[in-house]
Formats: sequence, structure tokens, C-alpha cells
Amino acid sequence: MASKKLFDLSDLRTKYEGEATAFLENSLVSRDDPLLQFHAWLQEVRDSGLTEPNAMTLATCTSDGKPSARTVLLKGYGSDGIRFFTNYESRKGRELISNPHAAVLLFWPPFHRQIRIEGTVEKLSEAESEKYFHSRPRDSQISAAVSNQSTVIPNRQYLLDKWVELNEKYQNDTEIPKPDYWGGFLLKPSYFEFWQGQTNRLHDRICFQLTEECKWEMHRLSP
Repeated sequence: MASKKLFDLSDLRTKYEGEATAFLENSLVSRDDPLLQFHAWLQEVRDSGLTEPNAMTLATCTSDGKPSARTVLLKGYGSDGIRFFTNYESRKGRELISNPHAAVLLFWPPFHRQIRIEGTVEKLSEAESEKYFHSRPRDSQISAAVSNQSTVIPNRQYLLDKWVELNEKYQNDTEIPKPDYWGGFLLKPSYFEFWQGQTNRLHDRICFQLTEECKWEMHRLSP
């Protein structure tokens, strides 16, 4: 029987920024292109030496509305969108294919900042997926090839045995053939939200919404 004990975390509180560091509209890198603000914040985090500043929570949904979320790594971004790679047959891969709408969240606790991005998703080209796959360490290429992601396996040794088998098969090769079921996705943003935490909980929320005319409209939201 599951425990009925209540674990109270109500006293956990963290002090964020003060009013002197409020994120104001005149602090924006651009009022017309949220990608420039995204780049500025991400670069600041990268320069700080924070581990995996490109880690982001990816939220997907089945065609009948059942959500799921997990952490993936941002692997590139530009005017066309943001890029990440995965197994197309994994749970997230299947959900993105059946319901090509997604949201990502990058949260950097030491900076008391987060960025939300929402949009539609499409597969990257086979050429781009192939190029990235073979830029990965050889061990990572093998792991991607042996893992039928999100499927049930008997134990960890099962994966290790498959890894050794494939490693021996391609022991004289520097590149492992990319599986057909592995590749990249492009999230094409229609919404950005930049959040800066404040100790008094009057957090800053500045968002950009893409209009039907493909222009970005900026708003400040109440926290």
C-alpha cells in the first residue's frame, strides 16, 4: 500500500533578484526578434561555465491530449528554429510525429531565469541528421544504434552486450551507420517567454507572440 504520509515542502524558499536587477523592456536586446534575446541570455549562461546550459525540458502530447516531458539537449538554433536530436521511435519521437506541436523550457537556477518556447515541429533533413550523428563521439553513435529507446528491456546487461557486439562489428570503422529511426527535429517558434525571478515574487515575464503577418508582438505578463 502506498504511504499516506504528507511531505511538506512549504518552507522551501529561495531569494531571487532584487528590484535593482528587474528585467525591463529597455533591457531587451531587441523588441522585434526574440531570438536575439534568447541568444544573449544563453551566451551569458555559457560564459559562466554552468554545466549543460543547453539542457531543456521538452513537452510533447499525444494526439488525444496526454502530455509528457523530459530533458533533452539543444543542439543548434537560428532564424528557422531550434534543433534537437532523438530516436524517432521513442515516446517523444512518436508523439512529435503524431502531434507536431511542442514546448521547451530552459531553466538556469543560478541566474533565476527561464525561457519558454512554443511552436510546431518538423523533422530535419536526413543530410543534417547524418552530419550531426557522425559529429558525436563514436561511443555515443554506438549507443544510439543499439538502443530501441522507450522499449522494455530485461536488464542493463542486455544493452551492454548489444553495445559490445556492435562495437566489435565496426571495430575498424570510425563511423557507425546512422539508424533510419534516429534524427533531428526543428521546433519553429511561435511564442517566446523570458522570465526573471524576483524575491518579492513580482517576477518579470516578457513574451513575444508571432502574428499571422509573421511579425513578433511583445507584451509584459502579470506574474
